[in-house]
Amino acid sequence: MKRIFTLLLLLMLGLAACSGEAAEEPTSEPAAESADTAETIAEPTEEAVAEPTAAETEPVEEVEATAVPTEAPLAEAPTSNLTDGCVENYDESVDYFPQKTAVTHADGFTVDYFNNYKVVTVAAPWLGAEDSATYLLVQCGTPAPEGFDDAVTVEVPIHSFVSMSTTYLPYLDTFGKLDTLVGVDSGSFAYNPTVQEMLAAGELVELGSGSTVNVEAALELDPDVIMTSASGSADFDTHPKLEEVGLTVVLNADYLDVTPLGRAEWGKFIAVFYNEEAQAEALFNDVVSEYEALTALTADSAERPTVFANTPYEGTWYMPGGQSYTAQLFDVAGADYLWGEDESTSTLFLDFETVFDQAAEGDYWLNLGFVFSLADLETADERFADFAAFQNGTVYNYDLRTNAFGGNDFFESAAANPQLVLADLIKIFHPDLLPDHELVYYRIVE
Repeated sequence: MKRIFTLLLLLMLGLAACSGEAAEEPTSEPAAESADTAETIAEPTEEAVAEPTAAETEPVEEVEATAVPTEAPLAEAPTSNLTDGCVENYDESVDYFPQKTAVTHADGFTVDYFNNYKVVTVAAPWLGAEDSATYLLVQCGTPAPEGFDDAVTVEVPIHSFVSMSTTYLPYLDTFGKLDTLVGVDSGSFAYNPTVQEMLAAGELVELGSGSTVNVEAALELDPDVIMTSASGSADFDTHPKLEEVGLTVVLNADYLDVTPLGRAEWGKFIAVFYNEEAQAEALFNDVVSEYEALTALTADSAERPTVFANTPYEGTWYMPGGQSYTAQLFDVAGADYLWGEDESTSTLFLDFETVFDQAAEGDYWLNLGFVFSLADLETADERFADFAAFQNGTVYNYDLRTNAFGGNDFFESAAANPQLVLADLIKIFHPDLLPDHELVYYRIVE
């Protein structure tokens, strides 16, 4: 009602002004008007049209626009892993490991990736180990995450490495990282010619192993990583003494993987410390392709010769278990291992009589150890001459590639190259399938 009254009043005043009649300005608000009404008059209505003020009609001086501050741009994400140098402009949203590895055959380790760190877990560092071993690999130039108090922290990529096993050397060689090798357990076990040259030039330190490891020499080297295996026995293991003085020790359990491809894949375990996942993936994929192609050659072999392995030591014949690493290679090479029905993946402890009863008529006898000729074999035990393989000249040993220092490449590079071992075995058992292959590790014992 108040709004209607106000509108009528405004209309009447407007008509009076238009007709030229003098309109006396009210000296006071109408008696019926109240504060509510005044507020209502001031309030714009749909019918009211606002006239421009002087300030609005005057020309506005143009003001130069200024840039509004924005957040700093994100660091450019790398397209490959950093294998040399550190991050200079860290951004937590950037993935610093665009090249990753996927563990497909090995059972003993896993790798989990995060933007600036990796978590590498060794399920069982030694046979029967109750606890796993965890390694936190942090990209250098970036902060280490919290919550990994029980892990061994390593900045990657590493630049110095001590190898306490010859089985790590072929991976360093193929990754082009032998120049980072600063120490070994014993140079006499190494076959690699470059490693022997480095030893001769005094570029490598020999630390020894087990409980007699040279801790002082290791401290002086202060390498980024000392890689070794473990047995769980303080009398034989190297790592406890090295860890006690604060050195960074990484346990490699490659020997526990019983499949040939699984054991070869441990090269990826070494690669992650160098950020060399791309190389490791490519090399392992090549190994898998060649290995599987060779396996296909023997898949339909109608004839499968029989085979047994090893020789006795101090009265005990250490025969590979029926599901062991060696037994699996014999099987895919197209031979029937005479202990193939055994379910064990470890070693069988047998006496001579037991072996002779089972293997006297075996077609092939392989992996004799430190045996150089049939005469040496017969000298060691004249009963060896009673085996059919001895009489037929089908005895082979894995010592074709040895050097003057006693280094045997079978114990160095064969695990990394199961495709080469398999090719040798196929050549032995089925020479017609690989007529052009020349033996790499094996030779016939004459």
